[in-house]
Amino acid sequence: MSLSAREQQEIAEANASGRRPVVFVHGLWMLASSWQPWRSFFEQHGYSTLAPAWPDDPQTVAEARAHPEVFAGKRVKQVTDHMAEVITGLDQQPVIIGHSFGGLITQQLAGRGLAALSVPIDSAPFRGVLPLPFSALKSALPVIGNPANYRRSVSLTYEQFRYSFANAVTESEARFLYETYPVAGSGIPLFQAATANINPRTEARVDTASPQRGPMLLITGEKDHIAPRVIAEASYRRQKRNAALTELQEIRGRGHSLVFDSGWQDVAQAALDFSKQYS
Repeated sequence: MSLSAREQQEIAEANASGRRPVVFVHGLWMLASSWQPWRSFFEQHGYSTLAPAWPDDPQTVAEARAHPEVFAGKRVKQVTDHMAEVITGLDQQPVIIGHSFGGLITQQLAGRGLAALSVPIDSAPFRGVLPLPFSALKSALPVIGNPANYRRSVSLTYEQFRYSFANAVTESEARFLYETYPVAGSGIPLFQAATANINPRTEARVDTASPQRGPMLLITGEKDHIAPRVIAEASYRRQKRNAALTELQEIRGRGHSLVFDSGWQDVAQAALDFSKQYS
């Protein structure tokens, strides 16, 4: 078993509660702790919650910033398999909510039939999603602009974070978010996503036809630079072919930081409403 003691404890607590579990999946440059406000919010509304880490992630931002090298080498399939291991330990199928690369992983887990329903938020693209807007390319360039970053961990400067994550908040809030949340991220997933449509064996693929996929709500931020609406719309066009319910919702005026900035509760409410209606 590759699960941490914390993850094993969260599985046990979720099973003991008898409540529907919600599994939160974070993306690049974030830690599982970034979901804490969402966890409290969903628990207040009757759910149990889990926030698994990517394999071997440090637990705190301070520790992660002191040892950025630990993030190097992590791949999409490795993370998805780890999340699947957490989910298979649960007594009930969970709601799965993921942001950014966590949104891509959420769609992969749903395609494996592991979700009661799923909510990918500002999801990274997968094979078959063709648009590559300028803002997405610019956001990825700090990593994919240097092939040597493939096996490295890469940290964002404030200016890079401001453009890619925090473009839709005030300057003061952007600086607060930068001081509070981002850590280094593995280079590999961005290269995997960038080459998904030319690599037939890519790990950045989703089984959108799975009959066990379950209901899905794709959420996109109107001002997102990393995963703009055109990416969400292309993902939606592929997902809506599934027999299960598929919806797309845009959150006006919001960028890629929408799940952890001061307006996070608006997004959480949209995910909660969908969860209560269909799970």
